[in-house]
Parts: sequence; C-alpha cells; structure tokens
Amino acid sequence: MHHFKKLISPYLFVLFLFTLLPMLLIVIYAITISKNEVLTFTITFENFQRFFRDSIFISVLLQSFKLGLITTAICLFIGYPVAYAISLLKEKTQTYLILLITIPTWINLLIRTYSWVSILSSKGILNNFLAKFGIGPLNLLYTDFAVIIGMIYSCLPFMILPIHSSLTKMDQSLHEASMDLGANPMITFLKITFPLSLPGVLTGITMVFLPAISTFVIPKILGGAQYTLIGSFIETQFITIGNWNFGSAVSLILAAFILILMSLMNAADRYTNSGDRDEDETRRLKRYAKK
Repeated sequence: MHHFKKLISPYLFVLFLFTLLPMLLIVIYAITISKNEVLTFTITFENFQRFFRDSIFISVLLQSFKLGLITTAICLFIGYPVAYAISLLKEKTQTYLILLITIPTWINLLIRTYSWVSILSSKGILNNFLAKFGIGPLNLLYTDFAVIIGMIYSCLPFMILPIHSSLTKMDQSLHEASMDLGANPMITFLKITFPLSLPGVLTGITMVFLPAISTFVIPKILGGAQYTLIGSFIETQFITIGNWNFGSAVSLILAAFILILMSLMNAADRYTNSGDRDEDETRRLKRYAKK
C-alpha cells in the first residue's frame, strides 16, 4: 500500500497543480473583492448579485444558450444522417471518411475561424459567387448567422463521431429480424436503430452544446468586437477589463449551469442504457434472428 502511494503521489500533485488549484483560485476570486488591485479576503457574494441584478448580463447568458441550442440542433440534423450513411458502408471506407471528417480538427481553431472571414465578408468568396447571379452583396459577417456557421463547422465532427460509434456497435441481426417480421425501413429505424443509437446522440449533444455556449474565439472573430456571448464576456473581464473577481463569478455561474445540464444528460443516458422499455422487443428479435 505504501509503495502504491509513492507511485500515485506525482499524479495527485499534477492533478492538484493544474486542475484543483486553478479552480480553487477562481472560487476565491469569485467570493472576494479587489480594492486598488489588492485582493481583500472579505467574503462577499456581490459579484454573483451583480450578474443577476443586471438584465444585460442575463440577456448575454440567454443569447449564448439560444445560439448553443440552435448550433446543437443543426449539428444533430446534419450529423445523424451523415453518421448513419457512413455506418452503412464498408469498414475500410468508413475509416477513410471518418478520417476526412476529423482532419479539419487537426488545424488550429483560430486559423479555421479566420478562413470563414474570407468566405463570408462583403468581398468574400460567397458574395463573389452570388454576384454572378445578380445577388448581393449580402451582409453575412458579424451576424448571428456567421457565428452559428462557425460553431457548426467547428463542432459538427463531435456530433458525427459518437453517433457513428453507436451505430457501428449495433447488432445488425436486429435490423434483419425486424425486416423479416414485416417492418418497413422507417419503422425499423424508429423502433430499433434510433433508440439503440441514443447514447451516441446524447454524447454528441453534450460534446457540441458545452463548447458552443462557452467558446469566445468564434463569436469574437465572426461576430465582431461588439458581439458578446458568455464566453467572450468572461474573456473580456479577465483580459481586457482585468476584473478577475467578476469574471470568476460569471465563470462559476456558467459552470453551475453546465453541471446541471450534464446531470440531466447523464440521467437521460442512464435511462437509455437501461433498456427496460425495449428489452422485451429486443429479446424477441434476437430469438427470431437466431432461428
């Protein structure tokens, strides 16, 4: 036991130094105030009260959640059919296609985001293309549309990958049994494929929604300096204004909302993994498939 403690001690130190200590500092800054750039250790909840008192801050949080939900919904609408179509192909072809989907994530997010500026600007690629048909120039950059496009482009792979993983792990004999029992492709999809892929769907929703509401690079570049979401608002408090106390409080408020959402998603994931509602039908189909 003593030998085990000696082995794990460096890992615990690294965990404390890079994870627990920064979180502890954020909590300390959030519940204290600074006067003349000197941190006072008088505990106060003024920073939290300030956020909920001002309707502007609440509107920033709601706007962030709205764009996060829109981004997640569109990624799911696009990502599920793509993942489903890939899962139907040969294994080698699937590997190549998944590689093509993940390659853009190897490039720095800042570079990928700036590429959309050249596409969406008034003299960009898209407006030059539309001009050939007598359309435009359209005001696309520094709008909700530009921010959502940037978020979808950045987050879509994280929706496709977990859904594809769930689809490829399915027992294909269940689909064959369902078709043999007289179910058409739509019924088979609704009764078999989609319910069994729900764990991947929930994972994809989590992996897309959380970065979408907390990112600050995409809104800042594609939304413009005047465009503020909760992620860019926190970044401004820390980097531009230097109000670490208020910025820490807003970070904890956002973290609390994220933890609540993750708890709800985990509860939904446990429900889908329990399989109680489909257990009898799945067993019946498996028995039929073995005949």
